[in-house]
Amino acid sequence: MNDYHNFKFTPSVWIVPSLLLIMIWAVFFFEHSFAIDLSSHGILPRTLTGLQGVIFSPFLHGDLNHIANNSIPLFILTTALIYFYRDVSLKVLFYGILLSGIITWVIGRDSFHIGASSLIYVLVSFIFFKGMMTQYYRLMALSLTVVMLYGGMIWYVFPEVDKQISWEGHLAGLITGFFFAIRFKTPDYVKATQYPWEKPDFNPEEDPFMKRFDEHGNFVNTPKPEEIVEEATSVLPQYVYVYKQATNDDKENE
Repeated sequence: MNDYHNFKFTPSVWIVPSLLLIMIWAVFFFEHSFAIDLSSHGILPRTLTGLQGVIFSPFLHGDLNHIANNSIPLFILTTALIYFYRDVSLKVLFYGILLSGIITWVIGRDSFHIGASSLIYVLVSFIFFKGMMTQYYRLMALSLTVVMLYGGMIWYVFPEVDKQISWEGHLAGLITGFFFAIRFKTPDYVKATQYPWEKPDFNPEEDPFMKRFDEHGNFVNTPKPEEIVEEATSVLPQYVYVYKQATNDDKENE
């Protein structure tokens, strides 16, 4: 399996998370610059007008501490999602917002639910469960890394831990991510090993290992290849004598 084909760094790996954060912070600055409270556009469970929050709630935050706590994990997890699960990344992001929002709308308390934490739980859940399901060492390592970084978030899906947070949104994100891990297919990173003798074009007569067995199945040593010795030939120098007829001048010099 060629990892470069499946896991390749492209500009979308950082552009998509950056655009997502820019949108979230733009809405936050708009609210505080013009003293406008958009919390009423969050999810209000089991009301018709509260359904608008399914789309708007991830972009709404109550205060600076709320948006700051969500920004870093959202950027890191979205980056990891796009890099390691490029083919399904946009589906996980888009449908994750919708499905987790709808579940929150169904099970939530009678209050406005805002924030990107439900999407963060979608990403944590999907990356963890999908990595373990693939049984591929790189993705399993990613799953364990996510557990080490964000494993403590599991406590915030229970009602009595902190009544000021939307545990319903966290639980909805956890359920959504697990469902997507089962639903969305990824490449078969781990392929069964195929030995040479299992291939259709295998010829036992040409296989070096099979040549060590005779027709009765006994192990034998293959004959050593015959050595070819080339006789060395020497080239003797050749002398060419050119005879020149003596002239009268040559005789006078004598």
